[in-house]
Amino acid sequence: MTAGDEPRPPATPTAEGPPGPAGRTAADGDAARRLGRVSRGALVVLVLLTALTMLVSYANKTRCVGPEFDPAGRSAPDYEARHDRDLCYTDIQHLWLGRGINEHLFPYLHGGITPTGSLTGGTVEYPVLTGLLIWAGALGAHTDGEFLRDSALLLAPFGLLVGWLLGGLSRWRALIWAIGPPLLLYAFHNWDLPAVACAVAAVAVLHGRSGPAAGRDELVRRASWAGVLLGLGFALKLYPGAFVLPLALYVLTGGETRARKLDWAGALRVVAASAGVAVLVNLPFALLGYRGWRASFTFQELRKVDMTTNSVWYWAFRPYSEPGNAPFQAMVDWLSPTLVLLSFAVAVGLGWRRYRHTGTYPWVQVSAAMLAGFLLLHKVHSPQYALWLVPFFVLLRIRWGWVLGYLIADVAIGLGIFRYFYVVKSGAGFDIFDGLAAQAVMVGVWGRAALLVALFGVFLKTEPTFRTGTGAGGPVGSAPGKDRLLEVSHPRGASV
Repeated sequence: MTAGDEPRPPATPTAEGPPGPAGRTAADGDAARRLGRVSRGALVVLVLLTALTMLVSYANKTRCVGPEFDPAGRSAPDYEARHDRDLCYTDIQHLWLGRGINEHLFPYLHGGITPTGSLTGGTVEYPVLTGLLIWAGALGAHTDGEFLRDSALLLAPFGLLVGWLLGGLSRWRALIWAIGPPLLLYAFHNWDLPAVACAVAAVAVLHGRSGPAAGRDELVRRASWAGVLLGLGFALKLYPGAFVLPLALYVLTGGETRARKLDWAGALRVVAASAGVAVLVNLPFALLGYRGWRASFTFQELRKVDMTTNSVWYWAFRPYSEPGNAPFQAMVDWLSPTLVLLSFAVAVGLGWRRYRHTGTYPWVQVSAAMLAGFLLLHKVHSPQYALWLVPFFVLLRIRWGWVLGYLIADVAIGLGIFRYFYVVKSGAGFDIFDGLAAQAVMVGVWGRAALLVALFGVFLKTEPTFRTGTGAGGPVGSAPGKDRLLEVSHPRGASV
């Protein structure tokens, strides 16, 4: 025995199997693997519940369809009043007219934007992949109702995929997605489900059922594919592209391996994969129809803060925030994105601080905090953006009080804002103290804003609900089996 060595007791064989590395037994490894799995039957149940919720969501939206249609295919009678009064508004149906969608124009190539901000020639105000989805949904449609139906058929598989992936990662906690109010209210409010699917799939590729990435090469390979998915998400709704930076930092720091040397080559490969697919998708449109392609971004730049944007910028600065106040609108145009980028920098920096203490960069937590900063500070906060946030309530171990509080505030704004629009259009005025609808809007706007401020910090401190160890049967940072939230077990002890 050399100096400094200490005698180690011999490994004791057990009935469960021979001892493994660091005293772990084969049974320990099997148990760890079982903790990271969810039964196929449970996944089927989650997907069926997701389908049922989306079916009810679609049924609600169709209350605004027909029963008659004018020569342009617009639902009648009284469509403009009904969609607010009856709480069945959807952007999909509404944008049937005014963007060339009803004319089946191929998007962007021959489009543009007028000095007053009106889109022409088939250009829509969304990134190119969403524009293609819109065009595909309209190909066989002759009315806004047929367009809603065909678009829903295109979007529904992405919602089902999100339910499947979240169930595989976080088990029954995925019920927050499958039966939550956001999916019920917004599944077919806009074209957001494909982008959400890309963001969730990126996490699944890196931390899915086959176990977390083990080894540098495997980590970089999986993270590069995750980057490709985030690049596709960027070409759908932009926001998933923000998650590439924390993903690259996760690879830079070696993932869960606590590498002593920073992997710059691996991190750059992830960024290149994401940026490459985003450029590849956008380049044909930029080359063949630059005016139309650029107009989709110009539209968002020119969009004014008003009652329809649902953001704190409008409600916090009334009456100065009216669309006609050019100096205020110009200020928001630069201040809002500046503060959004600052919130991103703070989230990334705090994530790095956590890495210095724990040895692992919390890329999912940082992504969630970045999204919270965006939702709070961006000049537009459309109701369906709640769909972007819900997966993080599933993937991260957020206390139920935060989740329920946000969902309640979101329902208040999601329902109240349309009734408020109806009241205003009916000539009742803008008084927020007169009527339940206006008060619901205030509860929603300010309740949601306060919760986003708090969630920014909560996200950065929490742990994931999916397996984050170094390999199947290896060390586990936050094994799902340790999260008792909505956990169901087989009689033999394997988590569902």
